[in-house]
Amino acid sequence: MEFVKILICLLATAVPSVKNKSAEFKKPTILISILVRNKAHTLPYFLSNLERLNYPKSRIALWIRSDHNIDKSIEILKLWISSVKDDYHSLNTEFAEGEVEFSQQYGPAHWTVDRFNHVINLRESALNYARIIWADFFLTIDCDVFLTNPETLNHLISKNFTVVAPMLRSDGLYSNFWYGMSEDYYYQRTEEYKPVLNRENLGCFNVPMVHSCVLIDLRKVESDLLTYVPGNIKDFNGPNDDIIAFAIGANRSGISLHLCNDEKFGFVMIPLEQGDQLSLDYEQLVNIKLEVLNENEPLYVNDLLSSHTAKLPEKDTLGFDKIFMINLRRRPERRKRMLDCFDELGLEVTTLEAVDGKNLNETFLEGIQFMPEFKDPYHKRPMTLGEIGCFMSHFNIWNEIVSNEYETTLVLEDDIRFEPFFRLKVTNLMSELERMPEWDLVYLGRKRLQENDEPWVEGSTQLVKVGYSYWTLGYILSLKGARKLLDADPLFRLVPVDEYLPILFDKHPQDSWKRHFPRRDLVAFSAAPLFTLPYPLYRRKGVIALIQNRGTGRNQLQSSHH
Repeated sequence: MEFVKILICLLATAVPSVKNKSAEFKKPTILISILVRNKAHTLPYFLSNLERLNYPKSRIALWIRSDHNIDKSIEILKLWISSVKDDYHSLNTEFAEGEVEFSQQYGPAHWTVDRFNHVINLRESALNYARIIWADFFLTIDCDVFLTNPETLNHLISKNFTVVAPMLRSDGLYSNFWYGMSEDYYYQRTEEYKPVLNRENLGCFNVPMVHSCVLIDLRKVESDLLTYVPGNIKDFNGPNDDIIAFAIGANRSGISLHLCNDEKFGFVMIPLEQGDQLSLDYEQLVNIKLEVLNENEPLYVNDLLSSHTAKLPEKDTLGFDKIFMINLRRRPERRKRMLDCFDELGLEVTTLEAVDGKNLNETFLEGIQFMPEFKDPYHKRPMTLGEIGCFMSHFNIWNEIVSNEYETTLVLEDDIRFEPFFRLKVTNLMSELERMPEWDLVYLGRKRLQENDEPWVEGSTQLVKVGYSYWTLGYILSLKGARKLLDADPLFRLVPVDEYLPILFDKHPQDSWKRHFPRRDLVAFSAAPLFTLPYPLYRRKGVIALIQNRGTGRNQLQSSHH
């Protein structure tokens, strides 16, 4: 018996206790599938953010295909692969150089039958390869997706869905999911779409279509039923389209497609429409980079690939004599974000230090007079120091316009977000204004306060005759208009600036206020739709409605991903 006790003690010291061993599992293995065609402009950002995902690269295999390029996509891919090839578990690549077009293709965005079949075969090959190498998960991702959230993979895997996609933001109403599908298998608008897109409803949602960035759990038996090939689906009667075939096959097999928006994951570019040229995709990238700046630091690109990004445009004033941005000295974060936006847009802007209401003293206040009847329409209070400072900031710009005789000036506040194709829209708008017989002020961003009809300006496709409005986010002002604003002597009957402007163009509902300004002949218009919106979203009331109805001037919700 004593011998047995001794033996047990020896074994206990010689063999580590199972309880002391780590019970952690290795991360699941993932095959990431990437198809590249004419994306040299997005690849530096796509690859840089992909590389930053917080997931062990030793558990990730890459499957990359690129062909039919007319740019430097393959050159960039090879450069990146040479730097990361030892980090990832494995790489499977095929690059076809020299193939520049499919038969009967008349542009880079034209999808012929041959091109569809080619992509369908590539996607199916990637999915089957993931099965062959016994990958636990398969992630198919397009290279115009920018995953700015490093925890994306971990978050999606934790959901335990067979098919799941992260909701990706774009500009306007475009995203990487549908909430409705028509009888002929194309996009159908539903009431549920916008609340999910705008993250008013948070969670994971069962939707009929996900694309562009999709994670499949290959450990689940039902995943064997998934396919991109229409011919693999019994009685298939949909279009010859890879992502639609995938959705139809999943839906018919009882496999739910989930879209999660409980975290902010990243961004996706709007695909080109048939007939578009690559130059438009370059502009779309600028739109996305501006969208990223609304929520994050500038879109990340690593040092290796930064030399392959497009150079920032040379700056100009868009034909204006001057562009001003109003910024408080104690708001350097706003100034930095706006300067980053100006870099992307190629705008030469003069920063005007705003009058800080917190620094106004009694001596200054004694030099102005307030309108006796004024009370804020919503809070029933007199003007705040912040409103006084805001008015004086705009007033100082009007003075500078008149002093320097600037014929046209663009005035911007520092808490705005630019709508897509801002430069193009402003250029077109100014061309219209040149044909207008008379104008003083044009709102580029505002809050409309009345539902009364605002008729279109005759001969214009972008201008309406403006009604009672709040906010001075952005506006164009003529020299004549600046003189009218100063000649009315507003400092001797002061009201907030966004009340003052409607008074002068005679659309203010308070007749008693208007009587203080007998000359109310400011000719004011507004861009429709608007070119600027508030940033951040929570700063001003009524913003969600504006965001929901915003547009880019292009079809935001296409019937097909392609």
